[in-house]
Amino acid sequence: MVSKINQVTFDTRNGYELAKFWMAVTGYTEHPDYPIGPDEEENFIGPDGKHPGLLFINVPEHKSVKNRLHLDLSPDTTRDEEVDRLIALGATVHDDHRKADGTGWVTMRDPEGNEFCVERSDAERGR
Repeated sequence: MVSKINQVTFDTRNGYELAKFWMAVTGYTEHPDYPIGPDEEENFIGPDGKHPGLLFINVPEHKSVKNRLHLDLSPDTTRDEEVDRLIALGATVHDDHRKADGTGWVTMRDPEGNEFCVERSDAERGR
């Protein structure tokens, strides 16, 4: 027997706003039976609204330390174009690991400070 991943859960101060940010990042949508909203304690988004997806649960405390788990994103465009797009959506660059030869990644933070990485696209890796 094995277990499947149902969702990755984020503790957040404002699950609705963070769900909207990650919807713009991933193209995920809300589940038709569980619409997201500012008054919801839990906001779920997933590919075509399905699992596995991302769940944002409102909690009273702010994020205080580095994530022990983070998402690695592989964009459809180039890594650098995606970094620019994510900055426009409200993300910030935390640590830039890009190298002159085009390799490397960028560690970013979402609007609540959760770290994630943007890697090179499959095309940039020659896949």
